[in-house]
Amino acid sequence: MVDSIEKLKQRVEDYLAANLAADIDQSTLSASMVYSTMAGGKRLRPILTLATVELLGGQLNDDIVRAATALELLHTYSLIHDDLPAMDNDDLRRGKPTNHRQFGAGMATLAGDGLLTLAFQWVTDNQLPAGTKAELALELAKAAGPAGMVAGQARDIEGEGHHLNLDQLRYLHRQKTGALIHYAVLAGGIITDQPAEVRKLLAKFGDSYGLAFQIYDDLMDVVGSTAQMGKKVGKDAGEHKNTYPGLLGVAGAEEQLHRALAGARSAQAELAQVTGNSFAAYDDFLAYFKL
Repeated sequence: MVDSIEKLKQRVEDYLAANLAADIDQSTLSASMVYSTMAGGKRLRPILTLATVELLGGQLNDDIVRAATALELLHTYSLIHDDLPAMDNDDLRRGKPTNHRQFGAGMATLAGDGLLTLAFQWVTDNQLPAGTKAELALELAKAAGPAGMVAGQARDIEGEGHHLNLDQLRYLHRQKTGALIHYAVLAGGIITDQPAEVRKLLAKFGDSYGLAFQIYDDLMDVVGSTAQMGKKVGKDAGEHKNTYPGLLGVAGAEEQLHRALAGARSAQAELAQVTGNSFAAYDDFLAYFKL
């Protein structure tokens, strides 16, 4: 049986609340790291990992939760750094002042650094098999690093003021946003030691879902509100960022969203066929996209 998204989210929240501060050895740094990590959010990435483990027949324990929750630490680091004055210079995140507004740019930078490195500590400092830990650490490094999320951020910076075509925009977002979601789903297959065919389909689902997630985020920056998003909206156009609505218009972006969701549903069906398991619980994740 697969736990509900709400139960899985609470399990992540509880683990963070009980364990995060214990691994930080400086009071202001601790306050800064805890401030952003515990500011709320969907906890989508670790929940995807935990749900995938259960869908594949795995039983959750504290070691699996620790390894999965590491991804939330890494994601939070990326948000802190993305908000910095040298990057997007945002004032609001998850409905609260951004970390650098609360603690200063220097401490915010260090908080991000701390969360990034702590993520790899949690991935490897547990009782999962050594081979599993090694695979998780390798795939997380590839997803987050200079051929993944960081490369996507670099493309985003260089792309400001330049008109990207659809293929270029899709590639940018596959790295910037999609890489960590790709990892989140794949990690469930690594933890449960799935064969290559299943891992390939998990990655396919993660890639399609990650693309849909970014397109939806772009759309909500146009049609959503600050209250809905927990951050200032309408910034992308003002900063001449490359987005799906900016390139294709709202209707064109919605069409691309539906195509990405169709790809995710196709992978979902293939996973059910290949494994003999029901992947209906992925429907709850796909229900996130409401226009």
